This record gives sequence, structure tokens and C-alpha cells, in this order.
Amino acid sequence: MQFKDYYETLGVSKKASSKEIKQAYRRLARKYHPDVNPGSAKAESRFKDITEAYEVLGNPQTRNKYDDLGANWKMHEHPGAPGNPNQGPFGSGTPFGSGGGWTVNFGDGPGASNVGSGRADPFSDFFHSFFGGSHSTTRPQRPVRTTTQEVAHTIDLSLEEAFRGVERRLSIAGKNDTRVVVVRIPPGVSDRSRIRIPYDAGVDSAASGKLVIRIHITPHPIFRRKGRDLHTAVIVPLTTAILGGSVPVKNIAGLPLNLKIPAGTQPGQVFRLKGHGMPGVRKPADRGALYAAVELLLPRELSNQQRAHYEALADLEGSEKQNKDA
Repeated sequence: MQFKDYYETLGVSKKASSKEIKQAYRRLARKYHPDVNPGSAKAESRFKDITEAYEVLGNPQTRNKYDDLGANWKMHEHPGAPGNPNQGPFGSGTPFGSGGGWTVNFGDGPGASNVGSGRADPFSDFFHSFFGGSHSTTRPQRPVRTTTQEVAHTIDLSLEEAFRGVERRLSIAGKNDTRVVVVRIPPGVSDRSRIRIPYDAGVDSAASGKLVIRIHITPHPIFRRKGRDLHTAVIVPLTTAILGGSVPVKNIAGLPLNLKIPAGTQPGQVFRLKGHGMPGVRKPADRGALYAAVELLLPRELSNQQRAHYEALADLEGSEKQNKDA
């Protein structure tokens, strides 16, 4: 029987912290979960290896014992006490309890997901030889959900929808039927944020679940978002930039605003319109600002009269420069 490197199984170093081990386990457990890979014997086998590795490395005491013995574990095997031929180097029983049932958790809190088997445990001969305890040769049944489950879904929103908040109806396929879940997305939600809501999973009479909504906000052709602030460009005619005036601009809600342009406004100059950005998720009335950057609108073609005026302006600027240099 070969030594099993549990660190290699989880893809972490021997110096990995408990948090890193837990993160690696959760990532791999979700990837190879039998419910994610129905009918795949390879995924089920990999899932059991991952579970076994975490049962050892996720517990500080068993991890220390595993590290102390390492690949020389056979040198420390006990012959076994009478009536218990499978006693391992750490005494009778496994460090995780004995009995036929097993449950594996790969989440935290009420939204965690457990899988289990009612009759046979999922651990290897090496595990039982190393840690002791009775070992069943019965092939484990396919793990089933025993408590809560998570269902992930991505919702695409426009920036306008993220601004005002929306409701979406989602059809979630359960084991026996399909449930319709109404998801209320609050105003001001940000890109890549997640919303967790409870729902009736419809798997069995005791089952419940959490729907994990991942928000994706599509890029907007006019506005660019930074936190609760919005950024946009405003087109300003050359004469308005020189003489001053006002130009129209719309906020994300489509409300027309009048932006005052002072005389001598420069290209790239930014004006702040307070309260016309995105709302806060917890405080919708607490809105960010809209920042408008000036882009000059230059005429592509000139009428004869316009050209005459610009030429006269150029002559005037030239004369004033000569007078200053004199």
C-alpha cells in the first residue's frame, strides 16, 4: 500500500495555512462534486480523495500526526489490540468517529452544502491503516444531498437596470420539479457582486437551498462607473468654450440637465454634478456624482462668413502678439 500525499491531492504546500487548505478543498470539492459531474466515476473518485485529504489536513491534530509520521508511517504501525485488528498508529477508531454513515461539508454557515452516504464510508485503505478503525469493503453509494444546497446563476444587467433595481424570475430545476424564484436586485448593485437568497430546493421534504446570484453589468456606451460615481463626456462647441454658456447633458436616469460652461473652458476639463451618480445599495438616497469631461466640437466645414470671422480673429491675435513683443 503506497503512502498518500494529501498535500499533493489538494495542490498545496506543506507550509500552507489552514485557510489556504480550506480554500483549496472548497474549490476542488465544488469542481469534482458528484452532482456537478453526474455519472462520472473519475470525478467521484477524485472527490473522495479530496475529501479524505481534507479530513486529515483540515484538522490541526490529525495534520500534526500525519506530518510527524509522514512516509515512514508503516514503521509506527501497531499490531492491533485484541478484538481490534485494524487499530492504527493513533489508537483505535478513526479520528473522525466510527460507524457506517458519513457526511462531508464544503461550505460555511446555513448556506453550506453537505453530501453523505448512509452505509459505507468513502475513505481509502491507506486512511484506515494510518488512522485505524474498522474498514468496510462495501462500495460507497453515490453521495446525496442531505441538508442545504447552493445553486449559482449569473444575471446580466444594463447600467440603467443596476441604477433603478429590477426583479427577475428564474426557473430553478430541482430533482422532482422546476421552481420559479423571484429575485429582487436592489438599486446600486455593482458588477461582480453576489446576492444570496434562500429558496425551496424541492429536492426532498427537508431540503432547502441558497440561490447565489452573480451580477454582471454590461459596459455602457456613454457612462463609465467608478464605485457610486459615473463618468461621461460632454460635447462643447468651440464658441461656447471660449465665450461661456451652457450645454445639455443627460444623467443615467435620462433626466436632462443644464451644464454651465464658464468662459475659457479647456479641453478635458471636468465638471462635477453632485447627486447624479449611482445610488448606494444600503442607502439609495445617498447617490454618487456625475463627472462630465469636456470634449471640444470643432467645425469640419466653415461658411464664407464664418471663415471671414475666424480669419479676422487670427489677424487680431497676431496683431496683439506683435504689440506685446514690441
